[in-house]
Amino acid sequence: MTLADPLDEGTFIGPMSSKAAAVNLQEQLDSAIQAGATVLVEGGMVKDKPGAWFKPAVLTDVTESMDVYREELFGPVAVVYKACDIDHAIKIANDVPFGLGASIQTQDAALAAEIAEQLEVGMVTINAPSGSEANTPFGGVKRSGFGRELGTLGITEFLNYKLIRDKS
Repeated sequence: MTLADPLDEGTFIGPMSSKAAAVNLQEQLDSAIQAGATVLVEGGMVKDKPGAWFKPAVLTDVTESMDVYREELFGPVAVVYKACDIDHAIKIANDVPFGLGASIQTQDAALAAEIAEQLEVGMVTINAPSGSEANTPFGGVKRSGFGRELGTLGITEFLNYKLIRDKS
């Protein structure tokens, strides 16, 4: 992936939001490597380019004892987890303090629906990357927040309801 100007139409990946975000992500990446994670795709901060440029990286062999196992990585670092079966994959996905979104890739619609119900997240996308659109609710569970924005469900966040109880 070429790191380039995000305003250019052909750009796939631009800089991170800030230098501090890039430094934090580099620290998470370094910590995982020092703890024994395997680097499948080497990446990291680009030091010879001004700004918050970060080359994508992919990690494998991440274990439960590593901080990166349960941390959110806000940038182009992916962790590949190995699961024995679907139940184990769901356990891994739910074994984090966060729950914003998840993505399921399968041709089996019934299986996708079954897995979606078991994931502890606010949003599940099937056969597409997680994301948001203005007409669908956006929000998470656990330490990823509560309540919803956008869409029909989201508008209720801005309403004031009144309860009137008559016990006569």
